[in-house]
Formats: sequence, C-alpha cells, structure tokens
Amino acid sequence: MPPHGSTSTATRIKSVETSLTIIEELKRQNGATVTELAAAIDVSKGTVHKHLTTLREHDYVVNNDGTYQIGLTFLDIGGYALCQFDGIKQVESKVRELADRTGETVQFSTEQHGRSVVLAREAGHKGVFSRARLGKRFHMHQISGGKAILAHLPKERVQEIIDRHGLPAATDATITSETELFEELECIRDRGYSFNKGESTDGLHAIGVPLMGPEGDVLGAFAVAGPSHRMHSERFKDEIPDVMRSVVNEIELNLTYS
Repeated sequence: MPPHGSTSTATRIKSVETSLTIIEELKRQNGATVTELAAAIDVSKGTVHKHLTTLREHDYVVNNDGTYQIGLTFLDIGGYALCQFDGIKQVESKVRELADRTGETVQFSTEQHGRSVVLAREAGHKGVFSRARLGKRFHMHQISGGKAILAHLPKERVQEIIDRHGLPAATDATITSETELFEELECIRDRGYSFNKGESTDGLHAIGVPLMGPEGDVLGAFAVAGPSHRMHSERFKDEIPDVMRSVVNEIELNLTYS
C-alpha cells in the first residue's frame, strides 16, 4: 500500500509530474533558462519549452529575457490555501502577540502529508533570521512545532510519517532514532510542550506548544525560537512556555465556542 498521502505510479500523469518538477526546479534555482532546466531534470529542451509555454500562458511562470521564474499566480493560490485553515486569523493574531511579548521569532505550523508547513510567522524586536517562511516545509522531528504535533498524533500515524520521510539529520543534535523519538514524544505529552535545542539549526533553540481542536485533535503548533544564549535556564524552561500556553489556551477556548 502506498504511504499516506501518496499514490501508486500507475495512477500518475507523467506530463503533470514534468510540469511540477519544472516548477520545483525554478524555485530551487531562483529562475533558470530552458537549457539549465533541461540539464537539471534530464529531459529535452523541446519538452521543457512546451511545458514552460503552457505554464506561461496561464501566468504560472514569467519569462524575463530567457530566464523563467515563478509567476505571482502562485501567490493568489497560496493565499487561498492559507484561508482554508480554520481560525487562521486568530492564529495570525496570536503569533503577533507572542512575538511582541517574547521579542523572539514566532511561527505557527500544521501537518500535511507528514511534513510541518509554516502558516504564520512574525519576528519580535529581537527576532533572528531563520530558514522559515510561509509555506516552508520541514521534517517534523527536526523542529519544536513538528515534535509538538507528532506527540499528539496516533502512534500509527507517527510511524507512517517516519516510514515515508525517515528521520534525516539537520544537525548533530537531531534525533535520528525511532526509539529516541518516541521516548521524546512521550515526554512532550507529559510536559505539554516541546524543546528544540539546536536540532534544526546550530545555535537556535525553540519551544513548541500544540494547538488542540474542540474534538481533541491537534490542529498545529506555535513555536518561539531564538539564539541559544537567550533561550536558556528558566526563561527557556518555564517563562516562555507559560506565556505560550496562556495564549494557546485562549485561542483554544475561542475556537471551541466560536
């Protein structure tokens, strides 16, 4: 049986996969020519040109003097996809509130197809740069928000995610053992929040708190991240988690009675 969220190769449409591969490659290269794309995805220049012409006619790519780039139609689609998440306006408001109260970088993410997807992000006055942006996908076991979500998913679902995506390391501190991960998830459930101590980025620490739905299902997780020299001792272990849980409790009540 195919992994959760995937399909067998017999049901896939090759031409659609080629178009999607071209789009992904344009994103990876931050724009590319027909020749560069053909070499990168190992198809003929003629095939690449046909796909690009079709994508351009529908405003999904633009041609700047022979260099193709992602078109802004994706921005419209992304905005629509974001609005489909129930309570996103409340989530965005609480992300801003947490950024103001902690001074650090705050984001909210949810799980889709076994990856953690960033839906909202805000940097406080001391916030540091990170790899995250709206729509960015992460391996769930590498980040605090992802671990907070995993801790509240059924064990079978967590195993499906591991089987599909593995447990790759982002740093030397990343958990790469199934046994260690399941032990960590049990601790997170008992504690109520998760820690990321340089597991996604060296020198970056974060705290994750799950957002639970009215039916007891996990909707996503808030995360507050900052440099390790600020995120330590009582501030890291108690002060920020307490602030986060009070904010998350408020939004959970709003979602329940709205």
